[in-house]
Amino acid sequence: MEDLGLIPYGEAWAYQKEVHRQVVEGKRPPTLLLLEHPRVITLGRKATGENLLFPESWYREQGFELYWVERGGDVTYHGPGQLVGYPIFPVDREVRRFLRQIEEAIVRVAADYGLEAYPTPGYAGVWVGEDKLCAIGVAVKEGVSFHGFALNVSTDLNDFSVIVPCGLKGKGVTSLERLLGRKVPMAEVKARVVEAFAQVFGMKPRLWRKDEAQV
Repeated sequence: MEDLGLIPYGEAWAYQKEVHRQVVEGKRPPTLLLLEHPRVITLGRKATGENLLFPESWYREQGFELYWVERGGDVTYHGPGQLVGYPIFPVDREVRRFLRQIEEAIVRVAADYGLEAYPTPGYAGVWVGEDKLCAIGVAVKEGVSFHGFALNVSTDLNDFSVIVPCGLKGKGVTSLERLLGRKVPMAEVKARVVEAFAQVFGMKPRLWRKDEAQV
């Protein structure tokens, strides 16, 4: 696991690709990057732009960055208070199983907080009631995954109102903070996510430092 803190999307995207190369080449073990982004809108492979409610220029004028990327899914929002995780893991052709494992890890984190969360067949993500708690969208290249999940911890949910999140009309979004009615420390959530991923993927957690990477 590597904790990158608050990092601009473009910088994290480039770093993901470097870590991905190292994992593909066997120079680094499977790595879970945990981080937060400043306000940014990203559009995945299924996106056409129809689920943007305003022209692309409007988002930039309002302080959002905007990126078209290679992950699965449609449009989503990232911002402070949202825990973003990029599991850069060998998955070969078992992508569906990999998505289910990510969902299971997030369901376990929610259960740690006494919340009954569930995945929805047909598309990736984790829900509580009718509201999405965690969005998931991955890409796989040379048998190794990148991109990942976005878990709303204390996210400003109003920022989701400028898009149709994940292209799902009539559905809402929620956060741990909203569901629990209290502040939820990000460090605590990170620790629970690391533990859940270790359990689901059968891995031993290890903090990986940038200066250990073989570049």
